[in-house]
Amino acid sequence: MADQRGRRDGAGAPRKGGPRQGGTARSGSGGRGGASRGGEDRKHYDRKPSGERRAAAGDRKPAGRGGKPAADKRRGPRPDSDRSSRAGRSEPAERSEKQALYDGPPLPEDVTGAELSASVRAHLKGLPEKLAARVARHLAAAGQLVDVDAETAYQHTLAAKARAPRIAVVREAVGEAAYAAGHYAEALSELRAAKRMNGATAYLPIMADCHRALGNPTRALELAKSPSVVKFVPAAKAEMTLVEAGARRDLGQIDAALRTLEVSPLNTKTREPWVVRLRYAYADTLEEAGRLNDALTWFHKTNAIDAEEITDAAERAEALERRIERD
Repeated sequence: MADQRGRRDGAGAPRKGGPRQGGTARSGSGGRGGASRGGEDRKHYDRKPSGERRAAAGDRKPAGRGGKPAADKRRGPRPDSDRSSRAGRSEPAERSEKQALYDGPPLPEDVTGAELSASVRAHLKGLPEKLAARVARHLAAAGQLVDVDAETAYQHTLAAKARAPRIAVVREAVGEAAYAAGHYAEALSELRAAKRMNGATAYLPIMADCHRALGNPTRALELAKSPSVVKFVPAAKAEMTLVEAGARRDLGQIDAALRTLEVSPLNTKTREPWVVRLRYAYADTLEEAGRLNDALTWFHKTNAIDAEEITDAAERAEALERRIERD
């Protein structure tokens, strides 16, 4: 999947013309895992009740004394037979639902799995060849769709998980696609599973943001203070800073959110997207704090380095200028 993913962060920069979002740190690492049982060639067959199988085979009960058919001692009075048959009617539906999940959405013919990075493909080598190829195609399809159709991308990752649930990169992909699709509880569960498998900590910003989405900003702040965050690369640190500032805002702690952003590299000379988003978050928080002139300055600073127009900083600046003039 791609190296950047949309965030649900209220303090982050919105994409122009879309909902507020930004990028999340992605590890690109996977863990050890075993092949899923059943394999790529697993099929599900609807089995006929035993009576239907006998009838289809022309089975006859052996005759007893006097030429009368012998009683079938295996079958006695079944007062609950109607209830049992009704309960059994749900089984084909359940099997059909599981089969649909296992099959996943249709795979585009031009997706081969070779689109995945070499490191991801390496983690699939422990699977049988055909199974690995199918899992790779679902993961590759998810990577192509996650920015345009996150729900279908999520379904592709679920199909990969149904075949290879013990592969960390598969669980990571499910978690990230679930996050992009807004299934935050599922995303948190899957990323926890991936972290248990491979010990990776790069999932922490997404996990913290999931806690925010689920109404637990305090837990998000706890993850933001994890010792491993200190070792993050600048882009990943920025992601956690944005989540931490957003959690402070969730708690109504505007001044604390500003302090969190102020210790980040807001004035670095690089023009990477994570700097754009940090500046935008700072400007947005300043406006919420009522510091309109300072907010206007930072919206302009954001726009100055936003060559790709990943934010609406220019429009925010214009709107804020009109507001200041009215006041």
